[in-house]
Amino acid sequence: MKSNSSVIRKFFTEIGLLLLSSVVFSLSFPSFISDRGFGVLSFVSIIPVFIVVHRSSWKSVFFYGSFYGFVTYAIFNYWLSTFHPLAIVIVPIIYLVYFLILFPVLKLADKLFPRNGYLVQIFLWISYEYLRTKGFLGYPYGNIGYALSFWTPFIQSASFLGSWGISFLVLFPSAFLGNALKEGRSGFMDFIKEQKRIAVIYTALFVVNLVYGAVVMQDYSGYPAWKVALIQHNSDSWKGGIRTYEKNFRILKRLSLEAVKENPDIVIWSETSFVPGVDWHSKYRTDKERYALVKDLEDFLATQKIPYVIGNDDGQLKDPALPPVLPDGSYNRKDYNATFLYEDGELKQTYRKIQLVPFTENFPYKKTFPKFYQLLVDHDYHFWEKGTEYTVFNARGVKFSTPICYEDVFGYISRNFVKRGAQVIVNLTNDSWSGAVSAEMQHMQMAVFRAIENRRSVVRSTNSGMTVLIDPDGRILKSIEPFKEGYLVGDVPIYNAKTTFYTKMGNWFAFVSIALSVFLLGLGIISYIRQIIIDKRD
Repeated sequence: MKSNSSVIRKFFTEIGLLLLSSVVFSLSFPSFISDRGFGVLSFVSIIPVFIVVHRSSWKSVFFYGSFYGFVTYAIFNYWLSTFHPLAIVIVPIIYLVYFLILFPVLKLADKLFPRNGYLVQIFLWISYEYLRTKGFLGYPYGNIGYALSFWTPFIQSASFLGSWGISFLVLFPSAFLGNALKEGRSGFMDFIKEQKRIAVIYTALFVVNLVYGAVVMQDYSGYPAWKVALIQHNSDSWKGGIRTYEKNFRILKRLSLEAVKENPDIVIWSETSFVPGVDWHSKYRTDKERYALVKDLEDFLATQKIPYVIGNDDGQLKDPALPPVLPDGSYNRKDYNATFLYEDGELKQTYRKIQLVPFTENFPYKKTFPKFYQLLVDHDYHFWEKGTEYTVFNARGVKFSTPICYEDVFGYISRNFVKRGAQVIVNLTNDSWSGAVSAEMQHMQMAVFRAIENRRSVVRSTNSGMTVLIDPDGRILKSIEPFKEGYLVGDVPIYNAKTTFYTKMGNWFAFVSIALSVFLLGLGIISYIRQIIIDKRD
């Protein structure tokens, strides 16, 4: 029987290993230490997790999973605290629950497959990465493949595998070495010798992946170019009142007029760059000052000879049978986070955001959790209605779509736009609230994958960063300094000569990972039960 001191020593050793993994994982991405992150660390960042999963008891593995999930996302998403104190609590708690489930499942794989369980664990981890992007709580930040967004040749296979295939290549060394070390140094060489063939196969895949990336990247100078002007006004448009809105419009107008001197094909403002809602105040004029500001915008756009893309709060009647202002003084209004395309001073097309940020933009459980809903309202969270249409804009022959802010972190949204004919992906973002370059860089890392997955240029127009031009191979063509007022004018290739396998088939690698995980765990459980029955007979 173990002494109390050895139990305590074991506990703190395992806690230390998990803390180490949390820190190394977080440093793999842009962080408070490096705005670019240390992507190479991602290959070894999960080693301690696999060691602890093996060594822990069934009782402790639940606690360890909870601890790891909470601490990792508190460090990795530290910048959420600048958004709102609730955010830095809610997100880590969500991941506390996720890893409370994942750790025991990883341990089950380890128990059922003592020799090759690490392979099952990799597919389980990828399944977790995919499943956590679904539904109301969908949140892809921290999918481990994204840490390598600056390793451009290495991630080209995302056009075939999606980000999930890159996660597989990144996770393998951690799972392999973690399992080699799970019994300590004594069993390390024996494991390496036993699993040498699989290690050789992985090495071959790694090399093939690099060669493929080097070969597939191309020069897009021979394709038509779209000259865009991106306006970064470096202000959170929602903060303040009408005076702030007027000030922001003056900045946007001034920067746009400066950018237009360079003869762009289009001017693009950021997410909700202009407040108040243009359509609402044009139609109903419920506020004289706000209507006057909207009129100033419309008059300005009428003087412009090129198209403008503008992020705006799109207010519509909630009940068309009722007036805009109800007898009790409240508004008969519903709001969408929207993008408008103006051409020759006229509103031509509208896109309304489909994938809303959980808790801060959308909370569909008002009736189920009324007190929590009220808590969110009391903390000034602004809820939007969900859009339903994947709009493809057409500005003088160039077809583009505009995932708004958070939407470019989801592969399926950009894929659906491209399948409907978008030649360029134009992301409008407001990340100024984060106050951290690392937060903006983490967001941009995922946009790089959207370019490669679909082989389409990605344009990001943000209010404070990262405002960039990305070519279809994920290369950053041009950018401007974050948290600084300015504009960016540059060309992106209009490339739609090919439809990628990812665009056609979507997240097939994630689906295969889920199917393999379920099949192998099921097979392992059946074999385990069968062995128990045989042992009892003997």
